[in-house]
Parts: sequence; structure tokens; C-alpha cells
Amino acid sequence: MSLDIFWFLPTSGDTRYLGKSDFGRPATNDYLRQIAVTSENLGYDGLLIPTGSSCLDPWVTAASLVPVTRRIKLLVALRTSLGGPTASARQAATLDQALGVGRLLLNVVPGGDATELAADGVFLDHDARYAAGDEFLGIWRRLLQGEKVDFDGTHLKVRGAQNFHAPVTKPYPPLYFGGSSPAAHELAAKHVDAYLTWGEPPAAVAEKIADVRERAAKHGRTVRFGVRLHVIVRETSEEAWADADRLISHLTDDDIAAAQRNYAGMDSVGQSRMAALHGGRRDRLVVGPNLWAGVGLVRGGAGTALVGSAEEVAARLKEYTDLGVDSFVLSGYPHLEEAIRFAELVFPLLPGKTPVTLRDQALTGGAFDVRATTQDAR
Repeated sequence: MSLDIFWFLPTSGDTRYLGKSDFGRPATNDYLRQIAVTSENLGYDGLLIPTGSSCLDPWVTAASLVPVTRRIKLLVALRTSLGGPTASARQAATLDQALGVGRLLLNVVPGGDATELAADGVFLDHDARYAAGDEFLGIWRRLLQGEKVDFDGTHLKVRGAQNFHAPVTKPYPPLYFGGSSPAAHELAAKHVDAYLTWGEPPAAVAEKIADVRERAAKHGRTVRFGVRLHVIVRETSEEAWADADRLISHLTDDDIAAAQRNYAGMDSVGQSRMAALHGGRRDRLVVGPNLWAGVGLVRGGAGTALVGSAEEVAARLKEYTDLGVDSFVLSGYPHLEEAIRFAELVFPLLPGKTPVTLRDQALTGGAFDVRATTQDAR
């Protein structure tokens, strides 16, 4: 089975160390383009473009990559709590036409931070956001399939809504989504093409997959599955774990406490599950074989990383694929260098991925390479 391996665009900035350091990188468009082009050349299947008040706008960022990429897919945030389905359908159709068939994917985000949503003028509680998302996606999907839509719901109302510029991807760009609550699982079962879970231990992931799969079957649908993870992969396991420790070496206890207080105020079930893995404690970060929760000490959202040698990380990925997972959305700090490192070390061990390095050849990297004949060297 060939896997889809996605990388991540750090649209809120990049760093070598979590927390305060002298090694932060601003999220300039030039830097993001560099990551995108590098990821495409390495053979990654796609890029996740995140959303949030600290992120650059995902749609504008995606549009900026149209001239510099040719193949790689873009997984762009679709905010069902911000804006209406009609305008969002036009946006999706426009970007889908610009990218070409199959390159635009949409990551449905109802929103998990009530404080951030309030700043954007949204005052819906958790379940109301999912109910509104259900109405949004029902309208959105019909519009992109060419229907003229009249809808009068609890949260949304449209009359005579149409999308006059059809997408080139039929019936519409695929919908991805991640959420851990019952309301989230029901939304996934009813509307999306691929369900993404954050990197919990395999047993917990298996339970979520089973629930979404069962709910989807009741709607006469099937859903694909993926996992969102960070990665710290090195030539040896010892190097990888040393770099995991190094990544959080600049964090203070006050940094961790402040971040955990912030996340505790969110109504996201997924965020609560991430926080429960470590409890804000440095001595509880190893939560499974090669699964480390250190990123989640101060980063919201996906907070776990696979840490180890290429062989170890590939083995852990296989454990997820054995559950029915066929997509991984990965990231690492800093994102440019780690995209290269993961592709060089792990791609040769994954089904369907082309190695990006030369193996079993003697290379010096100079004009007088040892592969050259004596005559060539002269």
C-alpha cells in the first residue's frame, strides 16, 4: 500500500528550540515557498497549511504557491465558523482551478479555542460550532456539485445560492477533518473524505477509527484515515532522543505552566486528550514506544512526535497503517531541514516512496569523485 506523506508549512514561524530562543525564523512568504518547493522536489505528497490567529492566512498562502509548485497537494484550512458557505465555495473553486485537478484538499476546522473565536466575532459553544459546521458543509457540498441551494437552518440560511465557476476536481476538492468529540466524529462520518487524528498511542487511535468508521457506515459512507504527528528521526536512536531533549531545553517551568493554563481553557476534546498524555510534566513525556509528548508542553494542537532511528520510526508508522491509516501529516523543527532529513532517512523504508539519496556508492562530493575513472579524473 502506497502511503500519502504530507509535510507542514509553519505559517506562524519556525524555530530550532521551542520557547524563547535566538533561533526563531519569521514566517515570510519566501521561506514558506522554500519549504514548499523543497518538499515537492523530495517527493512529499502534500503540505498542510494551518490556520489560527497567529498564522498567515491559509488561502492567500496557498495561492502564493501556485506559481512555484507543479505537483504537490495543498491541504488548506476551511473555517466553517468564519465566513459563509457560498463565498467559501467560490474560493475553493477558484483555487482548485488555479492548482489543477486533485491538488487542492480542504481541512475542515470548526475551531477549538473559544477565546480566539470570540476575537473573530464567533460566540458559539462547542456543539453549536459542529451543528453550524454540519449546515455549512451540507450547503457547500451541494454548491460545488452545481446545485442551486435553498436552505433554512438553525445557524445558516441561503436562498437561491449558486456557484457559477465549477471546480476542476469532481465532485469537489476532498474534505479532511480532525476532531475527537462525539460531535466531531459525527461530522466526519457525515461529510468528510478523510479523518485525521493527532498522534495518540495506537490503541487510542484504533478506538477513534472504529467509531468514525461505524458512524460513517450508518450514513452509507466510507472514510479514509490519517495521523498528524511531529517527527524527530536520526541515524541512531540515541541521537534522536538527544535532539528531542534539545528541542525543549530552553523551556522554563513558567513557560510550560502558562501554556497548559491556556490549553485548559479551551473546549477542544482533542486538546484535552493531548494534555492528558503528559499532564504538563517533563517526566511523563514518553507515552508509547518511540512516541514523545514533549512538543505538547507548549504547542497547541498536535503535540506528539515519533522519535528514533529511521527503522524505529518506520516501524511505528506501520503500526498505524495496520489500523487502516493511509496518510500521515508530519512536521519537525526547523521544518526545512527536517523535511530533508525525514525524506532521506525514512522514505527508503516506506511503501510507494522513492529514495532521495544514493545508496551503496562511494561519494566525495568533489570534482574528483572516487566513482570517476582515472581517465575522467585527468
